[in-house]
Parts: sequence; structure tokens; C-alpha cells
Amino acid sequence: MRTNPTGRQLRLGTELRKLRERAGLTATEAGQLLGSNQTLISNIEAGRAGVSPERVRALACHYDCPDKSLVESLAGMPGDRKRGWWEEYREILPGALLDLAEVEHHAARLCTAITVHMPGLLQTTDHARETFRQVVPDLSPPDIEHRVSFRIKRQTVLFRDQPTPYVALIHEAALRMQFGGPAIARAQLHHLLTMSERDHITVKVLPFTAGGFPGSGQSIFYSSGPVPQLDTVHLDQSHGPVFLDAEAQLAKYRVLLERMEAKALPPQKSRDLIHSVIQDL
Repeated sequence: MRTNPTGRQLRLGTELRKLRERAGLTATEAGQLLGSNQTLISNIEAGRAGVSPERVRALACHYDCPDKSLVESLAGMPGDRKRGWWEEYREILPGALLDLAEVEHHAARLCTAITVHMPGLLQTTDHARETFRQVVPDLSPPDIEHRVSFRIKRQTVLFRDQPTPYVALIHEAALRMQFGGPAIARAQLHHLLTMSERDHITVKVLPFTAGGFPGSGQSIFYSSGPVPQLDTVHLDQSHGPVFLDAEAQLAKYRVLLERMEAKALPPQKSRDLIHSVIQDL
């Protein structure tokens, strides 16, 4: 029995509970259909009990789920039993940060929209270090270095053999924030330009001239799952990451991102603006 299920395990349980409730079944009834009891169903849905791909398919069948793509995507969630690199930080960093790395690792596509910070997946080591030095309450030097190394390791999703497609919508304000001074800011912008040239990475800048836009007051990180129902929104709050996966929430943030992207400059004009900001430093 798990005592600390991961975010992915919790999400699988949540989706199975949604299917059961849509079928109008109680946990007791679902347990009987599976030849078990209510306790097992409750533990599966809470992420406390492991569940095989075959059992996921059996539950979906009992729940009369007609969406084969969703069923197979759910069945694939417990299939990867390897420990992710983020488990090295299990006793060092908050669990929500590890859940974020796990979501990124399994994502089919990633998109972020950010106003005053550089996206974590595109930060240099020096820039990341400076951002963590601004955390309140102050982090100790070892804690800062743990978070820096963790952030840099998260970027492996952009460098692996089959890198994850990534779209970054960055406001001009973030380009002009000089974390650590002009030298670090200049290096960060050059790194951003280099990354934007990769085929699977799209960087679009929202210029000051775009005016107001939906979602301007928050940073949004959208992770696309193998099917839309398994998408996840991550909001970066001062007290830690917050994950959203309700259908209405996902629909809302899809619209926000679409509207923000519509106001952003195309990739080449975005690179031209980044070059201009570098010259101003």
C-alpha cells in the first residue's frame, strides 16, 4: 500500500473515479464487479493501491466507457514502473515539484505563458539561481543549489531522442527583467534565442504594444496528455505549484492560451525583439 502516491498515480485514480461516477456505480458496486470490495476501489481511486493495465481496462469495461483512446491512455499510466530521475529529490524538495517533473516527462506537448519570469525549461543555470535567491522566506545555499539542479534536469525533456514539442509565450516584460544584472540577463537572452532555433521549440513574444490580454496576471503551464481528458494545467503560486485537471478548467486555459498566442509576435519577429532587448543591455 502506498503512503505517498505520486501526482500521476493520483491522476489515474481520479480519472477512474470519474468513469465510475459517470456510470452511476458506487465503490461497493464497482468492487463487486471486479470480484473484490469497496476498499480496493477506494484505495485505487486515492492512488494508494497499485493497479495493472489489465485491471484498468476491466474497470473501464465495467464502467461502459466507449472512449477507446482514453481507456488505452489510462491503461498506459501504470505501465512505466521505472523510477524517474526526480525520485532522487524525494526527501529534498516538495513533492509538488517532483509531480511537475513527472507530468513534463510524460507529456505529449508542453506550452507555457509567462509574464515576468523566463520559463523554467528555458532558463540558464545562473538565471535560475538568481530567481531562487528571491524566494521568501530565504532558501539556504544548499537548498538553492538543489532547486537549480532540479530545474536544469527538468530540461532533459527538450533534449532527449524524441524531445517534447514546446511552445513558450513570453511577455516582453520578462525579457527586460535583469535577474542577476546585465551580464546574466544577456546570457539568458542569447540562450533563449539558441533554444528558439530548435525545430521542436517555438518561442513567441507578447510585446508591450499588444496591450492587455487574458491571463496576463498569472503564469500558465499547460501539459497535453495522450488524450485531451488527461491534460494538466500547472499554476506557479508563491506557496508552490497548483495542478488543475477538471474539464471546465482545462477548457478555460486552452482558450486563454489560444488568445494569448493570437496576440504574440510570430517566431522570427519574436527573435528580432529579443535581439533588440540584448542591444539595450
